[in-house]
Amino acid sequence: MGPEPAGVLDLLLSGSPEVWGPAGLSLLCAAAAAVLATPLGIPAGLLAGAGPDRWRRPLRTVVDAGLAVPTTAIALVLYLLLARRGWFGSAGLLYTPSAIVLGQMLVALPVVVLVVADASASLDPRVHWTARTLGASRPRRMAWYAGEIRGSLLAALLSAFGRASGELGVALILGGNIRGETRTLTTAITLETARGEYERAIALGIVLVVLSLGIIAAVRFAAPRREGA
Repeated sequence: MGPEPAGVLDLLLSGSPEVWGPAGLSLLCAAAAAVLATPLGIPAGLLAGAGPDRWRRPLRTVVDAGLAVPTTAIALVLYLLLARRGWFGSAGLLYTPSAIVLGQMLVALPVVVLVVADASASLDPRVHWTARTLGASRPRRMAWYAGEIRGSLLAALLSAFGRASGELGVALILGGNIRGETRTLTTAITLETARGEYERAIALGIVLVVLSLGIIAAVRFAAPRREGA
């Protein structure tokens, strides 16, 4: 027997903790990861896009490598570090929301750097010329460039949030999918589908899709519009 639309709707409207609990945790973890990744990624992105020539190519190479590395590999490395016998096992972070946030931050960081790098690289040359003419130091120039691309900085934050909120491997490996503690939208969908609880899985999927579409719309709204676009 297939899933009943009425059952899916009831799960969404009744405030079921099996749906909205994972949704709330997903939002909190993704928001924390984005807030941590953005201030780290902005300086690196500015260097990669508008910094000295000797920094641009190596930084872009590192960013491209970070985007290419499978997220499950990142999660596995963190798992080994946070496990009881790992270097940071004494911190007791494994299978906690904090571990999920840490993993999602590392996954989202290259996205922030890439967005900021592309935006700063496309700055009008007159901005660079004016900054140098006024004798601004390199840190002040970087701060100036960041002010010029502030719309892209917001887009970077939202992109990081979107990247983190849809992550499965990190949440599953580092969080352990513990009910009421570390179960996120993506891990809950995987579990409910494996159980054959399709109505619950669909309800969770609808929440995730709505969240993703909201992020896309927010990024489109925040991103600066090009002339003639």
